[in-house]
Amino acid sequence: MELLLFVLALALWTVAGAGLSALVAKAMLKTFSAGLIQPGIATPPALAQAILVGAMAWVLVASRTGLPVSTSHALTGALVGAGLMSIGSQGLAWPAITGKIGLPLLLSPVLALAVSFLFHPMVRLVAERWEGACLCLMPASRALVTIDARGNTRTLIQASAFGQPVVAVPAQCDRAGLSGLTVGLDSIHWLSSGLASLARGANDTPKIMAMLLLGSAVASWPSMTVQLGTLAAVALAMGLGSYIGGLRVTEVLAEKVTRMDHVEGLSANLTTSSLVLVSATMGLPVSTTHVSSSAIIGIGLLKGLRAVRWATVRDMVLAWVVTLPVAGIVAGLAYVVLSRLP
Repeated sequence: MELLLFVLALALWTVAGAGLSALVAKAMLKTFSAGLIQPGIATPPALAQAILVGAMAWVLVASRTGLPVSTSHALTGALVGAGLMSIGSQGLAWPAITGKIGLPLLLSPVLALAVSFLFHPMVRLVAERWEGACLCLMPASRALVTIDARGNTRTLIQASAFGQPVVAVPAQCDRAGLSGLTVGLDSIHWLSSGLASLARGANDTPKIMAMLLLGSAVASWPSMTVQLGTLAAVALAMGLGSYIGGLRVTEVLAEKVTRMDHVEGLSANLTTSSLVLVSATMGLPVSTTHVSSSAIIGIGLLKGLRAVRWATVRDMVLAWVVTLPVAGIVAGLAYVVLSRLP
């Protein structure tokens, strides 16, 4: 039940990230909506629908089986598959597809692995100083108190007109007898998970929205109302998809790649969120799934080869490899069906 509530919280963070994408990921919208189709080629109305059907169908199936596949990867495969069926190979702008989309997707796992090697030792060092300490928010006393590993306390903020001064309390927040919110290293870890989901929402939403603008020289919408309505629909769809398929994927990444404590989970989340958010603002379509998985693998490798469950990694890599052709085939079939509908 607790894990299910956690997945629900991550889904809400994803929806929030989707809304944030309107402000921070305009470059990503342009990357996916312009330049992928050769100039002068008229795109059939069913093309965008087929791409979305192919990508989303494969992502949902894979997620339900616990395979952490990439939405960006699936959209790319679906674009190629549906594009070949509708406008042919000559209609696709292959240099743009391989350079603007393929290359960042290919390099992002390697980058995430390297960043985790460099970043995790620093996070571990900071966390060791934080370990055993916490913040205690005491509404009744209008106070915010820090407690270190030795039990020393320090009042950071207290409203002078309310409550009594805070004196010595036990070292562990849960034994302090405080009727307030306690924030320790585990709490920071859970918040970082939300930040990673926020980054995913901001990264993937403009890609999905851009499929509706394929063939445009400039990403533009008929009206602001249409754009906001599309954004809201995509955000809700991503949140629902995260909730439906997120439980098994979360279990795989959190438990079946390598065993992680709160510090390692925090490090993986911070690596993922920072790389994905920066890439989203720059219009570089990296995969949140690939980045997160590679960061977790990197943290496992820092503990030794035996710390990584290579059977799980093998299944993940195979899922990544088959995503392009499977999403492309499904999208191509979807185009055949949709183009024949009245």
